[in-house]
Amino acid sequence: METRCKFWLPKKKRFCANVPLTPSPFCGNHTPRSDSQWIPCPIDPSHSVLEENLEGHLRRCPLLKQLESLTHQPFYQKGINAGTEEDPQELEVVTSETVEDSALAVDEPKSGELIYILSEMKRTVYGMSVPDFYRLVEKIECVHKSICKDIYESCKVPEACGMWVKREVDRTSCCLQKLPFQEKHVMQQVSILGNMEDFGLIKSFIAKERADCDDGIGYPVKDEFDYGNDVPAVVEFGAGRGYLTQMLADCYGIKRVFLVERKSYKLKADRSLRQKESLILQRLRIDIEDLNLNAVETLRGGPYVAIGKHLCGPATDLTLRCCLGEQSNQSNGQGSVNPNLRGLAIATCCHHLCQWKHYINKKYILDLGITKEEFHVIIWFTSWAVDADHGTDLPDVTDCRFHLESIEKKQCDGGDGVEGVVKNMKAVERSALGFMCKQIIDMGRLMWMKEHGLEAQFLKYVPSTISPENHLLIARSANVA
Repeated sequence: METRCKFWLPKKKRFCANVPLTPSPFCGNHTPRSDSQWIPCPIDPSHSVLEENLEGHLRRCPLLKQLESLTHQPFYQKGINAGTEEDPQELEVVTSETVEDSALAVDEPKSGELIYILSEMKRTVYGMSVPDFYRLVEKIECVHKSICKDIYESCKVPEACGMWVKREVDRTSCCLQKLPFQEKHVMQQVSILGNMEDFGLIKSFIAKERADCDDGIGYPVKDEFDYGNDVPAVVEFGAGRGYLTQMLADCYGIKRVFLVERKSYKLKADRSLRQKESLILQRLRIDIEDLNLNAVETLRGGPYVAIGKHLCGPATDLTLRCCLGEQSNQSNGQGSVNPNLRGLAIATCCHHLCQWKHYINKKYILDLGITKEEFHVIIWFTSWAVDADHGTDLPDVTDCRFHLESIEKKQCDGGDGVEGVVKNMKAVERSALGFMCKQIIDMGRLMWMKEHGLEAQFLKYVPSTISPENHLLIARSANVA
């Protein structure tokens, strides 16, 4: 016991078994830290290091080697899909209604500053007068009513995905990979693929019966994937563990797969995918912001479909710019479609993480009469979308008059300003307003895709009882039959 760390582990009901650091009674993991001595690693802020050891740590940080290798890749181009803080169309569009000293007017936050800016947004909203808050909500609801008309439900369960829906996936593969089978995730993936099939982006297996010409005996032949010689590759953005691609490969026979993800994950579907005959898999560990897709040698010149399930916040904008931005259209001119892009399907989420710099269609938002500062407030409002109980489906957010009547009543009753009004709003009211803001953001993305020559739709692909993040942007090139 004398040679063990003196830190008590309550769950294990014993002391730590590691050797203590002399002269401390604790091991390196449990030695009390002084806040003044530890600083975030400049290379990877997810861990910290003693300030006195910083110089030596920077030479051997685990992330350093990976970053050095990445910067030498031909497809790495720092900030190529990041967008700009101010677009050429964005002139002086600041209204007199903007709250003075608003923290929303600061420069675009970096990732580490996002939480601070969100807090400032909250304080700014609560600092507004009730009439100003009323007018802002009225503007949001009027804008939503005018532009969010083409959203419809399209919950698909294609026959091709029957093996996953009925839990008939390869058990050997599942045991090796410990693939998680959660029904809510499976139903989302199934509907995404079903809408892609319905939209013509992918084709299902076609079972054929052939007759023997000699003896006339018919026999079933193994399912064949009828794409001719023009089979598109699939690029999954924000792939995570890659289970959406796993289902796509299992059910639709895709043969070329590219997984784009900046983080490292355990229990990935990669091993199972690599066991499939003739399937080519390449994982690109890179931030979408820095990915020049045209420079990926193994993808260059071939048709592909882009997919993404729950691309958080600005990742959706980065993906659209990666597939359709100016760097993808250098040979075709501004506003044209990359000839290799067959289409895309992106399930959006986490709109409260969106940023003005990265947002893909600033001009559209400004043309709606929404200022940059109001856009930041809308981003904060989107976090209200999860306020309601999603055990039952939410009411139609297009029926919005109860918001205005509710707020107007609180205004007449006095109360504790905007903070009091917000606290007295029903959860379903806040949730509906949050969804309106989400849909306004996504409609701007939809319009941007249409401006770039894609046939695009915005739809609700699963009920909110399965997931409140249930909207899908789907598009195809005009030359896809």
